[in-house]
Amino acid sequence: MDTNTILLISTCFASFFTFQVIFHVLSYWFSAKISPGFNNLNFQKKIEWNSRVVSTCHSLLVGVVGLYIFLFDEAGIADPLWGDPSLGKVNVAIASGYLVSDLLILIWYWKVIGDKYFVIHHCTALYAYHFILKDGVLVYIGNFRLLAELSSPFVNQRWFFEALKYPKFSKANVINGILMTVVFFVVRIAAIPPFYSYMYSVFGTEAYARLGFLIQFSWFATCVVLDVMNVMWMIKISKGCIKVISLLRQEKARKSLQNGKLD
Repeated sequence: MDTNTILLISTCFASFFTFQVIFHVLSYWFSAKISPGFNNLNFQKKIEWNSRVVSTCHSLLVGVVGLYIFLFDEAGIADPLWGDPSLGKVNVAIASGYLVSDLLILIWYWKVIGDKYFVIHHCTALYAYHFILKDGVLVYIGNFRLLAELSSPFVNQRWFFEALKYPKFSKANVINGILMTVVFFVVRIAAIPPFYSYMYSVFGTEAYARLGFLIQFSWFATCVVLDVMNVMWMIKISKGCIKVISLLRQEKARKSLQNGKLD
């Protein structure tokens, strides 16, 4: 076993245990410190809260690193299929450790936070990541897909506001909702056309042929599964955002009418 393989395996295990510690220990302490309302939540809400704290930590880490690799990693930019950026592999290993950790938490607390779509998402991503870590291919592509994680902090923050009973029309809630919709669209939906356009452009090339049928098929199939779920979630988020904006306009119109009557 070479040094690089040992590093990646160690990173996966370290990631797994770190996120477990955040979920079981650090989130309870940190959340109680920054949000007094956390202590008033019931057991079920605290479990989901801690799960989303872990999700936010993971998303910020791998999303920012993925963005750096996307913009500045010369090896990956020069050859997205076979370029071998070391940082890119480490980032995928961190994401893999998180996915295994989150799957374990989902299964253990299934009655509280179980979600079949999350299980499908995590298993699909892990299947794709194992090719990156084992064969060292599509590292740049895998990190490009991790840019989708940049939307998760806004999704989680929306849930935190709801758990703490923030008014739907509060400034913080409305701003976060708009940012969540915009960022989710940019990193998960707007990225779809150029991604599959690139996939089509390399189809039939020598570099693509070297991947072999299994990796070629897995690359396409896993991305389709993940993007179908992204579109489903985007539709749901958009409906929620449109509903809030519509209600906000109605509320403003009602207040304006009342003020007019008072005058």
